[in-house]
Amino acid sequence: MSSATTTATTADPAGEPDGRTDGELPQPADDEDIPVPAGAARRLLGELLGPHRGRIALAMLLILVQQAALQSGPLLVAVAMDRGIPALRDHDSGPLVAVTAAYLVCAVLSTVLQRAFIRFSARINQDVLLDLRGRIFRHAQQLSLDFHERYTSGRIISRATSDVDALRELLSEGLQELLSVVLSVFYISLVLLVMDWRLGLLSLLSFLPMYLTVRSFRRRSQRVYRRSRTAVASVIVRFTETMNGIRPVQAFRRERANEQAFDTVNRQYAGATADGLLEMARYVSVSRAVANVWITAVVVAGALLVGGGSLQVGVLTAFVLYLRRLYDPIDQLAMFLNSYQSAAAALEKIAGLLAHEPSVPEPAAPVALPEHVVKGRTVSFDGVRFAYRTGREVLPSFDLVLPAGRTTAVVGATGAGKSTLAKLLARFYDPTDGRIALDGVDLREVSTAELRRNVVMVTQESFLFSGTVAENIAIGRPGATREEVEQAARDIGAYDFVAALPDGFDTDVRKRGGRISAGQRQLVAFARALLADPAVLVLDEATSSLDVPGEQAVQRAMRTVLAGRTAIVIAHRLSTVEIADRVLVMEQGRIVEDGTPAELTGGRGRFADLHRAWRDSLV
Repeated sequence: MSSATTTATTADPAGEPDGRTDGELPQPADDEDIPVPAGAARRLLGELLGPHRGRIALAMLLILVQQAALQSGPLLVAVAMDRGIPALRDHDSGPLVAVTAAYLVCAVLSTVLQRAFIRFSARINQDVLLDLRGRIFRHAQQLSLDFHERYTSGRIISRATSDVDALRELLSEGLQELLSVVLSVFYISLVLLVMDWRLGLLSLLSFLPMYLTVRSFRRRSQRVYRRSRTAVASVIVRFTETMNGIRPVQAFRRERANEQAFDTVNRQYAGATADGLLEMARYVSVSRAVANVWITAVVVAGALLVGGGSLQVGVLTAFVLYLRRLYDPIDQLAMFLNSYQSAAAALEKIAGLLAHEPSVPEPAAPVALPEHVVKGRTVSFDGVRFAYRTGREVLPSFDLVLPAGRTTAVVGATGAGKSTLAKLLARFYDPTDGRIALDGVDLREVSTAELRRNVVMVTQESFLFSGTVAENIAIGRPGATREEVEQAARDIGAYDFVAALPDGFDTDVRKRGGRISAGQRQLVAFARALLADPAVLVLDEATSSLDVPGEQAVQRAMRTVLAGRTAIVIAHRLSTVEIADRVLVMEQGRIVEDGTPAELTGGRGRFADLHRAWRDSLV
């Protein structure tokens, strides 16, 4: 979020859902809301691994040599049995000593190289995961407001946590297991054929039923793990939403209903996980049966060859040892396939998120706003029309000019289109038709950084980040001095309450500003916006959380601060409207009245009725 932007969404107490203004209710987003372009997962993997090609090549060399040293053991045993022991009977211990020494050297070399490979690959894995988490976080911040209103924060959290963890398990453990299995199969197959081609071919025939078993497991488990990634995301979404809304949950006694809803998604996740374990168990049992049958067949065939004198006992012993090494990694391969299917599903979902383009893109060739002498800028809506993705039109085509340095109030019933108008000006959305311009420059041609410097929006939510009061005010202008921060608080009338806090401006407001009241959070948000010193200030129900004394204090400050600045004030409280130079009354997306507060109050239109009702309510 830009440093000048106070908040992006609101939670209307009148009943409009968070971020869904003017009655628009976006549908909950499923995974299908983010289609994955063909090859996106492969491209993402290539981008992640590309910068580490050299280190990956070195890691591969380490594992190649390590496996060669490891797999030489049974062959050295055969040499010891067929040559070393007969030589020892002739009182020649040289061959046996040499074989023993070679065995020890290979064992030590294998251990050292494996340790080096694990440490080297671990660094690569962590660098890749660090890059991936950073990409997800940066991209999620760049995505447009309409995306975040449709795609729950819990699903984004799931992409950055559980899905990344699935990739971590594959990179840190699964790939090492795969490389070990593949290289051991290659080395062992080559040695078996060299030692005795007849038994070697018989051993290699087992690859056919093994391949069919692996293929069946991969096809069946792929569906299971896609369902599992979706299910775990649903669990995180349900948990996150409940914790974020814990106040209304407890206030309206929603605990039992939420428990039932959570139990449903939790059972779905447990069921998908259990199905994955069952698939792995089926694979392991079938593959072990194939391995045991083939080892028995090779032993019987080898015994017959030894009895016939065409095969040495040491060679048969080496065959049995190699076959055990060939088939023992079955569990490792099953665990790799388990991790692979989970990671493949996770990578697919992450790739879909990263491939999603913002609906409000950065201009390819930004146009600089003209230098201006006055504080404000002229805002013009030219043939602007807006409709949500569902196709429902919220703002019919209209034209509107807001002169520089003037304050315009926008009033109307809930759902009239007020907040949508404000969000179009802040370019949280782009109009469906027409254009919105600052001093004649289309907002779509202005860079996001310059737009946020010129247009600041303050909403009723007044979101504060964890940190001190001073840090939250300084978000408006990160380079501001402490004196400038405190002066902004004075101008908006917040200095006295901040100074009275336990640590003054250094008081930690804690999560979402929960240490201070809603009205105080609103004052801090005002100070933040004023410190940003924008040309255009949009106040969307920005005084709704203030009590009467607080509202009066803000209004007194606003009269001075808004002087000469272009401002749009959206309000239900008509007391806020009194500071405006001009009032627009909206109804069903249309501007039905336009005039000064005095002109509209003295008339017989909708604003006069609203003003009369407000006066009566004060009495």
